[in-house]
Amino acid sequence: MINILVVDDQKHIRDGLQAMLRQFPLQLDHIYSAASGIEALELLRQHNIQLVITDIRMPDMDGLELMAQTKEERIKVDYLIISGYSDFAYAQRAIELGAKGYLLKPVKREDLQSSVEHVWQEIQTRLSLSRNFEQLSRRARETDRKELRMYMQGAAGDETWIEETERQNAELWRSYRLCLLREELWINQPGTSSSHSIESIAYRVFGRQACICLQHRPYLILAVDAAVDPGVFPAALKAEQIEAITAMTGPQQGLADLPGSYVQVMELHRHSFLFPDKLCLLPVHIERLEQQWELPHEELYALFQLTGTKNSGRITQGISSLFHKDVLQRYHIRYTQQLCRAVVQMMEEYERVIRPYMGEEALDLDSLRSLFDYPGIRDYIQALQQLLLRLNQFYYEYKCSYRNSQDLNEAIRFIHENYHKPLDLAMVSNHVSLNYAYFSNQFKKNIGKGFAEYLRDVRLDKARRLLADTDHKIVEIASMVGYESYKSFTRAFRDVMHMQPTEYRQLMRRRQGREGDYQDTVL
Repeated sequence: MINILVVDDQKHIRDGLQAMLRQFPLQLDHIYSAASGIEALELLRQHNIQLVITDIRMPDMDGLELMAQTKEERIKVDYLIISGYSDFAYAQRAIELGAKGYLLKPVKREDLQSSVEHVWQEIQTRLSLSRNFEQLSRRARETDRKELRMYMQGAAGDETWIEETERQNAELWRSYRLCLLREELWINQPGTSSSHSIESIAYRVFGRQACICLQHRPYLILAVDAAVDPGVFPAALKAEQIEAITAMTGPQQGLADLPGSYVQVMELHRHSFLFPDKLCLLPVHIERLEQQWELPHEELYALFQLTGTKNSGRITQGISSLFHKDVLQRYHIRYTQQLCRAVVQMMEEYERVIRPYMGEEALDLDSLRSLFDYPGIRDYIQALQQLLLRLNQFYYEYKCSYRNSQDLNEAIRFIHENYHKPLDLAMVSNHVSLNYAYFSNQFKKNIGKGFAEYLRDVRLDKARRLLADTDHKIVEIASMVGYESYKSFTRAFRDVMHMQPTEYRQLMRRRQGREGDYQDTVL
């Protein structure tokens, strides 16, 4: 698309030129018009115009003055000049000022179209070359940044390369700081600002020549002018409502110090997890941290002794105590890392015990491997606490299930050994030392029937065997299986078997007789 400005002090000429231009098979975006050079200059300042078609002779500011003024103001635009035969000397001067051609009055449609198409082709060629050059320049810059990033991260760099690279930005490398920025929001979370917006603020604070981006991911790392107060950049980010933790090294001298500076800024970045309230962490903030310590093994043991209990509140308090900021901020970040590993290892030991009983449930303990996978220390502690509470619940249910299984097995054994005695739910629950209501509920939940129904079925099963295999009287059998009266026994038997005990005995005797006759026949 092309924007064209038609300049002539005569309206009918302007209108005629615009009408012809609109008939051409060109991708025209907008056609502006001006009655003088002064009006045309104002339009050129306000709009992105690629081509001006102007008369040479006009009042106030003629075409030559317009061309000279735009050249002085560095307004990039091409010109086609309209002139008469008597103005040929002016046309020559216009060509010296850079005009792409001139048209004789009266302007012919074919000449105008040919000239405009020629200029448009030149503009397209320049744009294409400019884009190619920009791509090459960008690739060259990206290559330079990649080499710098690799060198910063420990790749070898020979002296010639170091000297040449340092010379390209000698002022910056003479005295610089490395600056690492970590946004407090999750990457790709809605509302998260991009690293490029932070980078643009850095260029505004330090200037293009005093700021180099060395890395975008996973954290933005910049080399910035050490002469600028380290608090200025974090303040600029805060003013733009960008919440980012900044780690900044002390002043460094020379590109040869870049790898060591990278180690220092990464160390500061790790320590920024201990100081979430500091928007800018400097070496002075960590230089007095203690380097020797002993992990609180007794407190850890006491915490995990609570696992499998209903003391979730005490577990939460225990985590808060172990990871209290006053404790963590006394020591080097390695203390916090070792403490995290110790807690996760103990969680793994407990989880290993109950894993066969968890079914499809699982604890994602791998998510706790690295503190630095989280936006901050608070997020890590929260995730750790939630998983520990889930482990506590799983372990509690496992212990209850195991204990219930043991108790129920003992209750069933007790019933089978004492079914012939006066027996009720209270006696059995007391025997296994469980609350009456709790035992009743657990018995039905795990056995599938209530206590009374289960005891009845045990007694009747024994009664059926005695009826089939012995000659005891039915009243005797009723007493032998725990019924206090013949009447209650026969009623229970009839409800289950749908026949009287005497009928059941006769049925079993006939069946046994038929089986005996069959065996005699076979033999």
